[in-house]
Amino acid sequence: MIALVLLLLASGLLFHAAASLGMIRLPDFFTRLHALSKAETVGTMLTLAAVALWEGASLTSLKVGFVAVFFFLGNPGAAHAVARAALRAGLPPWRAGQEPS
Repeated sequence: MIALVLLLLASGLLFHAAASLGMIRLPDFFTRLHALSKAETVGTMLTLAAVALWEGASLTSLKVGFVAVFFFLGNPGAAHAVARAALRAGLPPWRAGQEPS
């Protein structure tokens, strides 16, 4: 069980690192937001799965499961709302050949 928990934590860490790298390397707000929302959602799900597995069948695991469900439903929706608001506010998407912002 410890090996599976460590595997889940390491996988979550890799997704968190990919999200951080996306924030640094991608050229504009929209692509950064996309990388952050997708990779962070998966990384957080893996981390929460490791916590729930470590706790075993308990009330804490049930609470972690609820947090995971709400995060899984809320994070992509929130990222979409932020991107839509930025587009409506006039922030132009990056185009090939432009200088990154």
